[in-house]
Amino acid sequence: MSSKHPIVAVTGSSGSGTSTVSRTFDWIFRREGVRAVMVEGDAFHRYDRREMTERILHAEERGEPAPSHFGIEANHIDRLEALFAGYARTGTGTHRHYVHDEVDAARWCQEPGTLTEWEPLPEGSDLLYYEGLHGGVVTDTHDVARHVDLLIGVVPTINLEWIQKIHRDTRTRGYSMEAVQQTILRRMHDYVHTIVPQFARTHINFQRVPVVDTSNPFIARDVPTADETLVVIRFRNPRGQDFPYLLNMIAGSWMSRANSIVVPGGKLDLAMQLILTPLIWRLVERRQKAMARSQD
Repeated sequence: MSSKHPIVAVTGSSGSGTSTVSRTFDWIFRREGVRAVMVEGDAFHRYDRREMTERILHAEERGEPAPSHFGIEANHIDRLEALFAGYARTGTGTHRHYVHDEVDAARWCQEPGTLTEWEPLPEGSDLLYYEGLHGGVVTDTHDVARHVDLLIGVVPTINLEWIQKIHRDTRTRGYSMEAVQQTILRRMHDYVHTIVPQFARTHINFQRVPVVDTSNPFIARDVPTADETLVVIRFRNPRGQDFPYLLNMIAGSWMSRANSIVVPGGKLDLAMQLILTPLIWRLVERRQKAMARSQD
């Protein structure tokens, strides 16, 4: 963690809704005039799309467990931790981009499924913002979570997460239902052992819970709408959180535990604005004071 160069990380699995949370953060940053440098977790994949496909096929041919992007081995966790540690010290570091689709391809002038070259982060940022799979990972050799000042988990119930992934991958990325099912199965071990443990380290978790039938995610025609979900917001340390204020501001909300508030799904963006904006203020104010002291 760092007073001068804070790090905010949003972590969650593929299809969990981290991109939606990132849009809210982007709005907060622009509204509050915070200069945030954005880092995407997919950029730390060890293999591009073609290499990953080849390694999966090779493993299956040999009867071995196939790699997944959820796993440690398929990612540069060492470079991710080095980026966080270096940014916390100096406000600098290197990153790159994963080219997901044709829109990214036009922007970066590369084929979809490839990775750009490593390049320096933009200078003069107030904080680093990470969104991806491994913002709170801890292994025997690496501890990414210890460098993060504000760690947010995005955790839909598992069937809802699968529905969101299925619809995204089949409708916008062109994958077949069978291919998505195989990906879910291949990732399950890494999901349990790498993704899930992070949510015990987060400062706040946002968990969407459907109130419609999602018992068979593979035949669901539509992703449940915001109004068809509730969101459980869990605070690791509720001390100092003004729950009466939140209950008054967010219609239809209630406390389910001493550290958890439940809000209607359609109020998620409002809840995030109310909860996260003061936390960003705190990080920026702490940075300003630390920078002022260093110049005395």
